[in-house]
Amino acid sequence: MCAQAGTFAPPDPAAEAAAIDFAAQVIRHTDAGGRAFGIVDKPAAALWVFDGQGRAVARTPVLVGQARGDAAPADIGTRPLARVRPHEKITSAGRYVTEPGRNTQGEDIVWLDYDAALSMHRVRHVPGEARTQRLDSPGVADNRISFGCINVPASFYDRYIDPLFSRSVGVVYVLPEVKPLASVFPFAAPGAAP
Repeated sequence: MCAQAGTFAPPDPAAEAAAIDFAAQVIRHTDAGGRAFGIVDKPAAALWVFDGQGRAVARTPVLVGQARGDAAPADIGTRPLARVRPHEKITSAGRYVTEPGRNTQGEDIVWLDYDAALSMHRVRHVPGEARTQRLDSPGVADNRISFGCINVPASFYDRYIDPLFSRSVGVVYVLPEVKPLASVFPFAAPGAAP
């Protein structure tokens, strides 16, 4: 399909097909408005990146929220990390218009939802969590570790995320894992008119 980062096992064919089908719906409905876009599939722990014309550019494994679900608590962005309980560490599903920014340590990141503190950034070293090794592992069960942010391999971030999402506005779609797809993205409903 497209360039692949690292040595991870390819996503299961159903996840790959679902991402390609969803991208086709984004293009058909001009939902990304001609901007680069990304699709995050949480159960597959993968990110697919497309250019503004909808051409597949690359894919990579990612780390996502530890907890399964499609909506983080409404006040999650206002709480210190130490007060976020394990079942609240959710990567919220939805359509996000990206915005370049910096975190509290001054690192460049891509904001998906500033108020909810949801971002996409390079994987960080967190003592005892082996985050880089989790990205390199062949399975996906160990990719559920973050507080909700999407952690991307540093080399992938530098090569694809920075130029496509940090220097201009893009769109990131985080697919739901509990709710029906069409309830989050009505344009993806079977038979939805463009």
